[in-house]
Amino acid sequence: MKAATITLATVAALVWSVPAFAAEQGTAGVVTGINRLNGTIAIKRVQSGTVGANTAAEEFKIKDNAMIEDVHAGDRVNFSTSDSGAAKTITKLDRQK
Repeated sequence: MKAATITLATVAALVWSVPAFAAEQGTAGVVTGINRLNGTIAIKRVQSGTVGANTAAEEFKIKDNAMIEDVHAGDRVNFSTSDSGAAKTITKLDRQK
């Protein structure tokens, strides 16, 4: 019985941690627009593999407006997001040089 409890606790911990790991993965994209007043940025993800799949830009909230000070439309970026309810929020944004 004790082994089953430990196994269930381990599985529950893994299930809770998987979305956090997935949210922190870096993604590459191209900035298509920035709205500094609303604190949002539109990014078109760079596709690897099939050409023409999902080419629409997505709009994200920015965790901190200081992250978009040096970013402009057309810049290639690496970014990480977190899901906070209805809106996806960018938690890390790095401009590629």
